[in-house]
Amino acid sequence: MSPGKTRWIVFDAMGVIFDEADDVSNRLVPFLRRRGCSADGETVHAAYRQASLGRIAPRELRNGFGLGREYPAVEREYLDNCLQLDPHLLETAEALAGKYSLAILSNDVAEWSAYLRKRHGLEKLFRITVTSGEAGFRKPDPAIYRILLERLRADGKDCLFIDDRRENLPPAAALGIFSVWLAKEGSGDQDAAYPRIGSLAELPGLADEYFSNSPSSSPGNPPFSKGYHRVL
Repeated sequence: MSPGKTRWIVFDAMGVIFDEADDVSNRLVPFLRRRGCSADGETVHAAYRQASLGRIAPRELRNGFGLGREYPAVEREYLDNCLQLDPHLLETAEALAGKYSLAILSNDVAEWSAYLRKRHGLEKLFRITVTSGEAGFRKPDPAIYRILLERLRADGKDCLFIDDRRENLPPAAALGIFSVWLAKEGSGDQDAAYPRIGSLAELPGLADEYFSNSPSSSPGNPPFSKGYHRVL
């Protein structure tokens, strides 16, 4: 890394910052059913995808499920009670923020992301957030990673990106971003082509080892020596 350049740690949101990886299936659908909505999971997923691309507003999403009259209280109820931070997030982010700049890259409704960041005090730790709702692209579309680098004003080699979905890693690695798979206990398999950690608590050590070297600017993850799960 060139002297004076900012080094970035970029976090996915659901499954990384927040403990639930599939928030639509495991949080939003059950919440809507408790509220009397009979829409099936496929319908909810399709509507959420449109909202997460910025094509419909959150109120329109609630209107579609018959909860428009309760907006915005029903939205706050969902966001306040159904989504919790990963238990290691704050300690990990605070440790990293002393050395690196932190950012978020998330497939999310822009307004929901902003509300959650404010509610949990994440704006004090994360300098920049790029959501699919504002960018108009969802991971793993390569366009959103390019938007991220433009917003960070950074080269890929000066960034580490962590996501719980392996399919979101190759487009980042193709831009030279060091890409890490967060596979929490009981998830995934042992044959990952990326450094693999089982908890956010392992991230500071991994970041320090990566940034202590001088990575090549060539696309893809560089060779990695430490005993993290990795197939080279």
